[in-house]
Amino acid sequence: MATAKTVANAGRTASIARLPMQPRQTATTAPPPGAGLAALSPAYFGMVMATGIVSLAASMRELPRIAAALFALNAVMYGALWCLYVARVLRWPAATIADLRDHLRGPGFFTMVAATSVLGAQCILLAHSLRAGAWLWGLAVFLWLLLTYAIFAGFTIKEHKPSLHQGINGGWLLAVVATQSLTVLSALLAARIGQPWKLELNFFALSMWLWGGMLYIWMMSLIFYRYLFFPFLPGDLAPPYWINMGAMAISTLAGSLLILNAPDAPFLTSVLPFLKGFTIFYWATGTWWIPMLVVLAFWRYAVKRFPLRYDPLYWGAVFPLGMYAACTHELAQAMGLSFLAPIPGLFLAIALLTWCMAFAGVARRALQSLTRATTLRRRQR
Repeated sequence: MATAKTVANAGRTASIARLPMQPRQTATTAPPPGAGLAALSPAYFGMVMATGIVSLAASMRELPRIAAALFALNAVMYGALWCLYVARVLRWPAATIADLRDHLRGPGFFTMVAATSVLGAQCILLAHSLRAGAWLWGLAVFLWLLLTYAIFAGFTIKEHKPSLHQGINGGWLLAVVATQSLTVLSALLAARIGQPWKLELNFFALSMWLWGGMLYIWMMSLIFYRYLFFPFLPGDLAPPYWINMGAMAISTLAGSLLILNAPDAPFLTSVLPFLKGFTIFYWATGTWWIPMLVVLAFWRYAVKRFPLRYDPLYWGAVFPLGMYAACTHELAQAMGLSFLAPIPGLFLAIALLTWCMAFAGVARRALQSLTRATTLRRRQR
């Protein structure tokens, strides 16, 4: 009996082996996992976000050479990433649409908005180019409108949805970061132009700041609930959980800029106590998250021995560190809190170190991909 069953299994195996190969995938099919450009993470613009904010924080700490070098690198990376993403959309449109509707990958697209806004801030503060900043502001607004309603409408109407603990992580807060990045860029532009757009830009900045805060409350409630009432494995603690703090840090930066703009906008002056109170609230909330995230990182890597390998999502941990340095510096300036002065320098040093580690990882990944491609071409010859 066993022999007959073995012969039958062998026959089925031979039949499967003789089946023709599957046809080659076309541009309308989903890419195989890890297929280079086809599997490009939607969150890769986080590299531009992180580089940009570390550059701006270095400028605030009067390190002009570091700021200028990172600005130049950031402009190159921004252009290169747009080329890669456009190529991916043209070659793999179905994969791009699938990413937009995926609960875990979809929010990564909001890095496009934040990266555009951060680069616009660099153009204004480091290159002193209002025109470039204004063009990038327009692009960021367009991307924010497109992605906000495309992603959240897609999540709402799709028939098959993941459970809460499988479908949400800290990456969802990139929607908050994108919103507050527009507040920052709008406030920077408003401080440097005259009428008729100064008041309008300040009002737009205030509206986005309030919306970003409300969005954080909604999303953070779900994320915190997922933290406490569902099983939590080391693999669940992805680097975007640092955006729990980063979203509050950029909200603090945006609020500080609105406080500084208050003398030029009467409606900001009328709500100044509210602005100051909520800006400190955001900073305090972001500060609370730092020890918690350090404890969870220790648990993940030291206790559970989770492997530390490069992942594009690690840029989502670099950005909050740089943003915390920048927002604390600006908060101290806006509200005269001189006792906070030592904090920005410390966090800038940490942000620079983590940026170097992440950049080394992406450089190594790029070199490995280039080596594999070169080897493959040689074999084909």
